[in-house]
Amino acid sequence: MLGRRKTEKSGSTGATAAGRARTAAPVDADAAHPRREGAKNRPTPKRREQEAKRRKPLVGNDPKASRRAEAERRREAMLTGDDRHLPERDKGPVRRYVRDVVDARWSLGELVLPLMILVLLFSVIARGWATYGYLLTYGLLVVAIIDAIVLWFRTKRRILTRFGPDTPLRGVALYLVTRTFQLRRLRMPRPMVERGAAVD
Repeated sequence: MLGRRKTEKSGSTGATAAGRARTAAPVDADAAHPRREGAKNRPTPKRREQEAKRRKPLVGNDPKASRRAEAERRREAMLTGDDRHLPERDKGPVRRYVRDVVDARWSLGELVLPLMILVLLFSVIARGWATYGYLLTYGLLVVAIIDAIVLWFRTKRRILTRFGPDTPLRGVALYLVTRTFQLRRLRMPRPMVERGAAVD
């Protein structure tokens, strides 16, 4: 009996030591999964990971890069008239139509700014003529405002006929009047029609 117990005790002790040795021994990943010729030798990505990669933006997560890319697209749209990237105040077919109507004609408002600059120069060189220059500038400004208002009422009728009687016109009148007072070369978005062109 005593011999049997000693034998069992020594056997259990040896099994325990062997188990510890197996636990402590590192598992070789290459031995467990040997590399094979012609195989991709990497785990297949999950579907969720693949969809996340496809949704990743082109500029990454950098907000500065996103703003720079958006500013570049907006600048290009100002030059080409691409409605997709224009600012909100310039978007839409109605605003595009108003720009074409203004750009296709000569407006008296275009002469106001150059005349003001000339009057300022004459006020320094020949002060005696400055008073007449101011009167001429104010007179031209009044006539240019009347011209812009008349143009708006004509354009408004054409807008309602072209785009329908329910077309929203909020802010469009100010948009037209402001553009008539800008020099053609300084207008943004850039004019897309030539002077004298027929805008239907």
